[in-house]
Amino acid sequence: MSDLLSSVPIPRRTMVLFFLVDTSGSMTGDKIGAVNEAIREVIPEIKDISAENADAQIKIAVLDFSSGASWLYEQPIESDQFVWNNLEAGGLTEMGVAFKMLNEKFSVSKGFMADATGSYAPAIFMMSDGAPTDDYKKELEVLRKNKWFKVAIKVAVAIGSDANVDILKEFTGNDECVLTARSPEALRKMIRFASVTASQIGSKSSGVGVDDSADSNQKAADFTKQIKEFEKENIDTKDVQDGW
Repeated sequence: MSDLLSSVPIPRRTMVLFFLVDTSGSMTGDKIGAVNEAIREVIPEIKDISAENADAQIKIAVLDFSSGASWLYEQPIESDQFVWNNLEAGGLTEMGVAFKMLNEKFSVSKGFMADATGSYAPAIFMMSDGAPTDDYKKELEVLRKNKWFKVAIKVAVAIGSDANVDILKEFTGNDECVLTARSPEALRKMIRFASVTASQIGSKSSGVGVDDSADSNQKAADFTKQIKEFEKENIDTKDVQDGW
C-alpha cells in the first residue's frame, strides 16, 4: 500500500496569470503588434517555469477591452497548452467593463479560481495606452474589495506618454508597479520581464494558506524589488522620447 501511495503524484495547486490588454483604436499599429509579438514569445518561458515547479501549475487567462471586453478563452488555459491568438485594435477604451468582468471571474461560482486542488493568489498584468472612455471608478472600487484582487500580484505598463498613469496606479495600488514603455522595444522587454517575474514569484510554494496576507505581502514585496532592479538595469526604458 505504501508503494502505491508513493507512486501517486501530489496534485499541484494553480496560479493564474491574467493579461488585461487595451485594444482600443489608439493601440493600432506598432503598439498592438509589439504586444502580440512579446506575449507569443514569452509563453514558452512561462511554460518552462510551470513545468519545473513541482508545487504549482501556471494557467493563463487573457481579457482584452475596447468597446466592451472579451475573454480570449472561456477558462484559464494550462501554459503548456496555451495558444496566443493575435489581438486586433479598434474602438473605445471601456476599462470599467474590463474591471467588472475580471471581478466576476474572481467569483468561485464562475470557476476561474475554483480548482479542486486550490489556487495561489493570481498575478494580473495590465497594459493600456490611454484613458478610460467609461465610468471606471465604480467597477474598480468593487474590484478592489475582491479578496483575490487584494492578494494578487498586480503590475501595469503605460504604453506611450499619453497613457493615464494615475489610473494604472489606482489599479495596482503601488506607484512602483507601473512601468512606462515609450517604444516597441521597451514594451516587449517589459512584457517579458513582468510576465516571467510575476509567474516565478506568484507560483512560489509557501507553507501558508491560499489567502494568507503575510504570504501575499511578501510576494508583492519581492515583485516590487525585482521591478526596481529591472529599472536600474534598463535605464533605456526611462526618460526618453516616445518611439511610436
